Amino acid sequence: MIEFDIETELKRLPHSPGIYIMHNDKEAILYVGKAIDLHNRVRQYFRKGHGHNGSQKITKMVSQIAYFEYIITASELEALILECNLIKEYRPKYNTMMTDDKGYPYIRVTTEEDFPRVLYSHHMKHNASEYFGPFTDGKAVHDTLIMIRKLFKIRNCNKDIEKCIRTGERPCLYYQIGQCSAPCANRISKKDYQESIDKAKSFLNGNTKEIVADLKVKMQEQSANLDFENAAVTRDLIQSVESIMQKQRINDTGKKDDRDVIAIARNDKDSVISIFFVRNGSLLGRENHHMAITPDDNNSEILNAFVKQYYTETPYVPKEIFTTLPVLEEEIIKEFLEKKRGGRVSFVVPQKGEKKGLIKLAEDNANLVLQQDIERIKIKEKRTTGACQEVADLIGIPRASRMEAFDISHISGYHSVASMVVFENGIPQRNSYRKFRLRTVAGPDDYASMKEVLTRRFTDEKLTIYPDVLMMDGGKGQVNIAEMILDSLGLDIPVCGMVKDDHHRTRGLYYKNKEVSFSPGSEAMHMITALQDETHRFAITYHRLLRSKDQVHSILDDIEGIGPKRRKALLLAFQDVDTIRNISIEDLAKADGMNKKSAEAVYNFFH
Repeated sequence: MIEFDIETELKRLPHSPGIYIMHNDKEAILYVGKAIDLHNRVRQYFRKGHGHNGSQKITKMVSQIAYFEYIITASELEALILECNLIKEYRPKYNTMMTDDKGYPYIRVTTEEDFPRVLYSHHMKHNASEYFGPFTDGKAVHDTLIMIRKLFKIRNCNKDIEKCIRTGERPCLYYQIGQCSAPCANRISKKDYQESIDKAKSFLNGNTKEIVADLKVKMQEQSANLDFENAAVTRDLIQSVESIMQKQRINDTGKKDDRDVIAIARNDKDSVISIFFVRNGSLLGRENHHMAITPDDNNSEILNAFVKQYYTETPYVPKEIFTTLPVLEEEIIKEFLEKKRGGRVSFVVPQKGEKKGLIKLAEDNANLVLQQDIERIKIKEKRTTGACQEVADLIGIPRASRMEAFDISHISGYHSVASMVVFENGIPQRNSYRKFRLRTVAGPDDYASMKEVLTRRFTDEKLTIYPDVLMMDGGKGQVNIAEMILDSLGLDIPVCGMVKDDHHRTRGLYYKNKEVSFSPGSEAMHMITALQDETHRFAITYHRLLRSKDQVHSILDDIEGIGPKRRKALLLAFQDVDTIRNISIEDLAKADGMNKKSAEAVYNFFH
């Protein structure tokens, strides 16, 4: 611990906007705050009874401060953004924290593709795709995607359409059951397919009357032709459309605007923030967030902390935000949100009419949750974010919010594949999972396989989000391999081995050359067990999929420019993949149908 004289440092504080960070004598961060004038703001903490209304929480925090640091910013807006990021990163003890982080699903239309797909998405990214949402009912989103395939025959595969047409690929099962128009087999023109996409987007915007009317006409025609079986199918389709749209749009609020409605309920220890989502004038649903507080925190402070933390993370900012109380830092937060949204944002405290009714609905919901469901929310938090923090504390790292785990699967050491599973805040993030087919390893060599997989993962320009901790399915050997790879790439990421006992139950973590055991029945142990099981399941499932498609021997299909004919020619000329892996470009070019360019592609793939 460095020597630090607070009085001397207080005199040096500049009269500038910025961030201040309070530390205890163990260098842990106690509090992160922002200030328009750092000099005036930080000095208040060390003047007895000044600026904090006798708050016991602040008094206790100040008694623990050993030193502070600060960061100067160009404006209060920059300070706000930095404050939110640091609170999110370090989760300081004395900041009012939103404890149950959550994202909301979107429906993504890949309009950047010639034949777009309609997909489930956990996040709204800044790309050429169009996004619909956010939605609060994940199951309803999946049901909607199934409905869109039935209604508009939109593909959901990731095939290279032009390549499929060139090679004469046959349509898949979805075409056979009437849920895909098979652009891969040239069964629909690009223009007609785009018309289907436009109808799907209209459907996602809530324009269902025309679709339902068309289905009813179709059902009547089928009945008139005595085709009662298909008429019944169409009837069920109509009911499904109406049911799904009812789930997603449960209340019409009249004016076709987007807004969030935020209300708070509290007692001495806990508060619940209810947020209702109104999109295009319809109430899509609600979410509840638990925030740990002290009796000294007033409702305005709690609301202010929630608004900053929530909208720093959420990708979508609506035009209006209704709140029960004025937001303390309204002007600066508004400026930040307008930059993020790219348009005007208004904070409104409704006083009467329909808007006041929405606030009352949110308040009633928050009070009900506080009375009945607060313990359930706390249990969920303990099993997710709480379990992540347990793991972090166990091995002595600041945070373990994002974990990545790897596993190798093979048959007697051959046809190896690998899986990467991602948990964020204790919850599987399946859209971030990755599969790998080994390119350079021949035979049963798990260490070499893991070396290849980790190298590919951490040099992939598309995988730019790194984990807080890397979890290896194994002990010392796997951990050493991972640490060696990360060191060679200049990455400083903690690596743990997930250790099992003789009964194949998770026993502990291998970290920094020693095994750390879990407390029996701890939430951390349960979460790591789930992570380990999920990693193994995902690898096995991928391996079985390849075997079921008889693709185990077709790693050559992964090489750009090598189609079925060249693959067949290579195998005829050189017998097996191991031989192909180890021969020169000149020899590869001698096979029928090969040239120097395709030979280089094969050689570079394996090397």
